[in-house]
Amino acid sequence: MKPFDYKKLLQYFLQGLLVLAPISITIWAIAAAFNFIDGILPNLVHAIFPDAMEDSAGHLRRAPGLGFILIIGIVLFVGYISSSFIINKIVSFFDQLLQKTPGIKFIYSTLKDFFEAFAGEKKKFTKNVLANVDDNDVWRVGFITQDDMEEFGFTNYVAVYIPMAYSIAGNVYIIPKERIKPITNIGATQTMKFAVSGGVTSIDDEHRK
Repeated sequence: MKPFDYKKLLQYFLQGLLVLAPISITIWAIAAAFNFIDGILPNLVHAIFPDAMEDSAGHLRRAPGLGFILIIGIVLFVGYISSSFIINKIVSFFDQLLQKTPGIKFIYSTLKDFFEAFAGEKKKFTKNVLANVDDNDVWRVGFITQDDMEEFGFTNYVAVYIPMAYSIAGNVYIIPKERIKPITNIGATQTMKFAVSGGVTSIDDEHRK
């Protein structure tokens, strides 16, 4: 009788894990985001009008998907009307007010800059480069976030954000321009994926410029 091959069993398990783990984590992340957004409106209404959102047993009423649709609709509506002159002036007024309020301005301005760096008109992570941070023959994948560092007392220096692998965190380095090499053969999105994945993401022809 042939002995049972435990190594083969382990190989099958790891192979199954490699197939299921990315799919499961992606589905979990989407479901978690959906449930979080979907729960904002019912919880908000319940906090203001508790009786209106409770059934006869005192449980919170929910209509799956309704809160999600309404929240997304509100965000789209705000984005649409914010382009009008009057609404834009009102938004600008509150923007300046929050940026001048002690204590609040640090949190508000930091969050605003963060979101604008990814999705606003002032996108920052578009200049993908190779950065020679340590002044040797080791290069790091990063993004130029400031082209001029004169305010810090540095001439011909740039600020480069270096993302960390498998993390949303990163570090900012101020280094001379001559130690920067622009990445021209692939786009910023593919560069970010390559850096965050620890370099395991393949760069195929369809992502090349």
